[in-house]
Amino acid sequence: MSLWRALVSSDHKDLGRKYLWTGLAALALGGALAMLIRWQWAYPYVPVPLVGRPLFGGTGAITPAAYASIFTTHGLVMIFWAMTPILIGAFGNFLIPLLIGARQMAFRRLNAAAYWVFLCSLVVVLASFLVPLGTASAGWTSYPPLAAGIAAPGLGQTLVLFALLLNGAATVMGAICFIATVLRERAPGMHWFRLPLTVWGIFLTAVLNLLFVPMLAAATALLLMDRCLGTQFFIAGAAAVHGGGDPILYQHLFWIFAHPEVYILILPAWGIIGDVISFFSRKPAHWYRGTVYALLGITALSGTVYAHHMFVAGIRPLVGKAFMLTTLTISLPSQVLAFNWLFTLWRGSIRLTTPMLFALGTVFVFSVGGLTGLYLGGLSTDLYLHDSMWVVGHFHLIMAAATFLGAFCGLYFWFPKMFGRQLDETLGKIHFACSAVLLTAVFGGQLLAGYAGQPRRLFDPYQYEYLQRLLPLNRWTSLLAFALALSQGVFVWNLWRTLRSKVPARENPWEVGTLEWTLTESPPAPGNFAQVPTVLRGPHTFSATVLGTELGRDYLGQAEPLPAGVQEP
Repeated sequence: MSLWRALVSSDHKDLGRKYLWTGLAALALGGALAMLIRWQWAYPYVPVPLVGRPLFGGTGAITPAAYASIFTTHGLVMIFWAMTPILIGAFGNFLIPLLIGARQMAFRRLNAAAYWVFLCSLVVVLASFLVPLGTASAGWTSYPPLAAGIAAPGLGQTLVLFALLLNGAATVMGAICFIATVLRERAPGMHWFRLPLTVWGIFLTAVLNLLFVPMLAAATALLLMDRCLGTQFFIAGAAAVHGGGDPILYQHLFWIFAHPEVYILILPAWGIIGDVISFFSRKPAHWYRGTVYALLGITALSGTVYAHHMFVAGIRPLVGKAFMLTTLTISLPSQVLAFNWLFTLWRGSIRLTTPMLFALGTVFVFSVGGLTGLYLGGLSTDLYLHDSMWVVGHFHLIMAAATFLGAFCGLYFWFPKMFGRQLDETLGKIHFACSAVLLTAVFGGQLLAGYAGQPRRLFDPYQYEYLQRLLPLNRWTSLLAFALALSQGVFVWNLWRTLRSKVPARENPWEVGTLEWTLTESPPAPGNFAQVPTVLRGPHTFSATVLGTELGRDYLGQAEPLPAGVQEP
């Protein structure tokens, strides 16, 4: 494919690959910013090796102002420009038509435009680093008055807010395309309960994006007006002078979006690991319909729990109790998912491939993160833990570790379909072992620091005497974080070596029956399918006895007719 065609193509597979490369680049940027944060926690006021003077001037040590910008853009880049394009943009675009038997994505030009709007938003974020006074520094939540003009002067904060608006527009455009494709483009016979769980996860994510991203856009637009046009929507005290104006209003608007954002990112990962665990346990997914109902329940409840982020903002006790109830209730369908994964594994013929290992790692870190979140759902315990490093550890186990491992689970699994080459299994397993162990250790160290009383957001925690004893803990977890960053070089080497290789992947290397593996080449040609398939069964048809006797394999394709006289397993 020529460079020009790659740039202008509206084919969903080309768009998926572009989202993947953009997301991986942003992941590297966000990871580099995380390493600077960890350096500051481990060695405050010490010059950063190699990059200290070019980035920070003077002594080469991180300054308080630089630290505020670093942790602000780290959070924003990781959520909106790294994990979102990988889990939703890359997998959603590349996989949805293939998994449902469609030739192309609905509204393909709108879908292509969404990528370029998204890319423009990333360019604006990068440009914010180059303006006087630097990039945004009000935290990834951009709470007023910290994000107001006086507290955050300069063009950087304004550019980042504008980039969020562009990102939101691209997200909504993509969500419309995903929803329309799943609703209208499914192959004959592909009814709702024959969809792979991956499609369910991405489809429900698109629904949440369509519902809740406009809330973030509204909050961001009003905040931009306060910064640039002199309005007072979120200016404290404005109610007594001109009418209206309350910074707490921003918190409501932000968290109405931001808590569903947790599920926006984790739902695709849940769908992926639900399929992968079934594929490599060589068993049908346990209680497939129950898993779908649980995903639907989580989607429905996700908008009813947001105010537990505001227990410390003076919310009324009765309202707080209501949100505590919904917060704890949403854990129930999550447990249904976890038990279904475990029962799928039970007595399965487990193949510990690289995708399967990443799927199991996702289950583990998500379970740990979910359990630590229960304490934040309770009114009384949240008051003590909310502004501590406990929240940071919990948040990163869910939003960083689980989504990271889930994304790489999908990447290793579908890489042969995306590029026609298969990543090396030995290097993949080394990458998994380093990532899973070190992610758990790093974010577990944050939980320990929070339990010991360390507040979050502090440039130098050790100015407080009672926190000086935590320096060794933070230093060790920072060293583990540096090791985690270096271990990603294993993946980079694997990726580079594989793409340069001329050895093609097998057409169905994982021996599974979903449409993309049984009816298309790798990578698929334009149009995906020689003819639109007729789907006959669900995505997880395995039987070592019935199929092994008749077909010499233990799986059956979704559109594959059975030989005469053979009953459906």
